[in-house]
Amino acid sequence: MITRQRLAAGVCALLAALTAGIAFPTGAVADETAEQAAPKVELVLDVSGSMRARDIDGGSRMSAAKQAFNEVLDATPAEVQLGIRTLGANYRGNDRKTGCKDTAQLYPVGTLDRTEAKTAVATLTPTGWTPIGPALLKAADDLDGGNGTRRIVLISDGEDTCQPLDPCEVAREIAAKGIGLTIDTLGLVPDAKTRDQLSCIADATGGTYTSVQHKEELTDRVGQLVKRAADPVVTPVAVEGAAACTSAPTLKSGLYTDREEFGQHRYYRVDVKPGQELRVSVSVADDREVNPDYGVLLRAVTVHGREIVRGEAAGNGRTDAISTGLRYPKAESDDENAPAETVCLQVSNSFSAASGVKAAPGMPVELTVDVVDGPDQASDVASFGLGRGWWLLGALVLTGFLAGVLWGWVSRLRIAVWRTN
Repeated sequence: MITRQRLAAGVCALLAALTAGIAFPTGAVADETAEQAAPKVELVLDVSGSMRARDIDGGSRMSAAKQAFNEVLDATPAEVQLGIRTLGANYRGNDRKTGCKDTAQLYPVGTLDRTEAKTAVATLTPTGWTPIGPALLKAADDLDGGNGTRRIVLISDGEDTCQPLDPCEVAREIAAKGIGLTIDTLGLVPDAKTRDQLSCIADATGGTYTSVQHKEELTDRVGQLVKRAADPVVTPVAVEGAAACTSAPTLKSGLYTDREEFGQHRYYRVDVKPGQELRVSVSVADDREVNPDYGVLLRAVTVHGREIVRGEAAGNGRTDAISTGLRYPKAESDDENAPAETVCLQVSNSFSAASGVKAAPGMPVELTVDVVDGPDQASDVASFGLGRGWWLLGALVLTGFLAGVLWGWVSRLRIAVWRTN
């Protein structure tokens, strides 16, 4: 219980620090004063034959998508560079090999010409196959380059028809590149298999999945996702943890992403000066089917392996991610030239793969590091997680004791009066 209280306090403080704005590592992230690249979004639309189905508000799925695109194009923020890619729009034949290459960029990613983009969308007719995997690979290439927000919005009404190129595996490979690209998916009147596949694609990159039954839902959701790309965000930095502390990368305050395989240990190093406090949180996403009952462990240890503090959390298969955190205040030193302490962060997991599930690439790991000025007295946050709360605890204990004594005295008095009468 005490450990959980310390973790809760550390994570809350960490989130507050991130909200206020934290300093990011030099050399790892663009300088805050540098001009950020324009956000990029590519809408990837399924134009396969099944989009002819007329089950969305009395019209076809294709007409609902066209209407949504037209309204979204009108509302796209000026700073967003937007492109459109199709899949299954051009090949009408039955040759699977050819059909699985049918993906094309309808409108290039760049400054939006609304009239030109609408004209291109108007020409679309439901045609062929559903090569989701190949389309995602091409879309990732379309958005390559720059350090701004990059987002793919995939709209589809069915499963990929180009197996064994599993689009879920494609999404994991894209995420493993550490390029900060998010894939959001929308399923038009989806069945269970389509929903599972689109959810898996979104989960692999930290995106969202939405089931759509009506025109307004489609328009509103696509518009939200496009506008979200223009919101200021913290771009995580890709980092590769090591198998031992001695060879681990040194991190500064910032947000980092990595990959960790089942049962693996990853190490990172952080330098903490006297009078500073280290706050760390970690999240591991189970982006594929895993066995129930698992956990994540985050340890802060010395370079010699002695544990300083730990955070841990357990799950049972009902969540998409599991998180924990820790904080470590280093006391002030009388020596002004006292060196910083190197703290080794160990991230471990006890996930295990379900039958037939691939272990590579590893599961997404997000690590937040914050090194701030510590409190006036390090003991304030190290007193078993209570800090100055010990005063309140002592007052409550004393109040409870006095109340008990008073109640006992009153009870004895009442009994004595009753016996006398």
